[in-house]
Amino acid sequence: MNTQIIDREAWISAGEALLPDAVSLRRAIHIQPELGLQLPKTTAKVRAALADLPLEIREGPSTSGLIAVLRGPANGRTVLLRGDMDALPLIEDTGLDFASKTQGAMHACGHDTHVAMLAGAARALCARRESLAGTVMFMFQPGEEGWHGARFMLEDGLIDPLPDSAFALHISPNMPAGVFASRAGPLLASADRIKVRVVGRGGHASMPHDALDPIPIACEIVTALQVFVTRRLPAFDPAVITIARIAAGTTDNVIPEDARLWGTLRTLSERGRIAAQQGIRTVAENIAAAHGATAEVEIEQGFPVTINDGRVVSLAERTAKTLFGDEGWITMAHPLMGAEDFSYILQKLPGAMAFLGAAPEGGDFRTCCALHSNKMVLNEDVMARGIAMHCAMAQAALEDLEA
Repeated sequence: MNTQIIDREAWISAGEALLPDAVSLRRAIHIQPELGLQLPKTTAKVRAALADLPLEIREGPSTSGLIAVLRGPANGRTVLLRGDMDALPLIEDTGLDFASKTQGAMHACGHDTHVAMLAGAARALCARRESLAGTVMFMFQPGEEGWHGARFMLEDGLIDPLPDSAFALHISPNMPAGVFASRAGPLLASADRIKVRVVGRGGHASMPHDALDPIPIACEIVTALQVFVTRRLPAFDPAVITIARIAAGTTDNVIPEDARLWGTLRTLSERGRIAAQQGIRTVAENIAAAHGATAEVEIEQGFPVTINDGRVVSLAERTAKTLFGDEGWITMAHPLMGAEDFSYILQKLPGAMAFLGAAPEGGDFRTCCALHSNKMVLNEDVMARGIAMHCAMAQAALEDLEA
């Protein structure tokens, strides 16, 4: 292992110096949020932020995302740093001066800060290009909020040849400001969508014996799925099945022909995911059959489990502690059941995602509005630490530093 050390003071100073630019970029993106895979306004802002830097830009046909490549003088390793760019379909209610001006869209997951920190890191690393021991790829990715943007960018060949490692930061208002947190192994869950249509036979509500009421059958399926989770799936490989929406009927005196269920499945292993998917089909189809009805089950594959490489997590921990002391890092006791499409990157190469606490000033991180809330606000000052962490992780990964 290389005995050099991370350039602590240089990266901290760079992050602090670039914070005003990061805040400006973050707010410009926040005012004009965009959804999905095509984010022309956001991508234009990224291009403008990178325009004067010595970067090679790669783009593909499937998304408006881009890869900016910084090549150092040494033909060594390659590390990928990623920031996602898309917003959520929410109506913002924060009262911020730079609140969304796009009706029905809001940066409620902090992706605006991810872009700003990554652009800042690109500038800081470009300033020290001659000392880089390899290549840094900056991945500005749309379509993280359920659109599989990372997968599309991979399929478009934008990340070929694959780098040696990858790192991503995700902001969190429910962690102490300025603290980094992660863990080895599963960090976030897979996320699949469940759709069930229970088909019976409609009729008059006063004569259910002459019809085949799908509503009680659907209710029985909901209850049975919770029993299935607790009695058929191992407690040490957990899964969450939530039926979040039920719809049936048009009025009070008509038994409808069908009832529909929508929900989500979250697991922490591919084995558990397959078992849960099979179980959902078995439970729904056989309960319906027991009542003489049928169940049509559709499971839409979502993001895979986000699995961090233990070696990269160890490097991130050492890096964060080198930069900000022991109090700058928290090892998470357990995974979260949210999902991330950075998982597609981590399926291809060793890497890790870490959270950066951004609890708003004066707020309690335990109770402040969480990610995906239309009232969520963040402490922008922590972006200086995010920039420094990106830069230090790039240096550490390229030089294989012990930190």
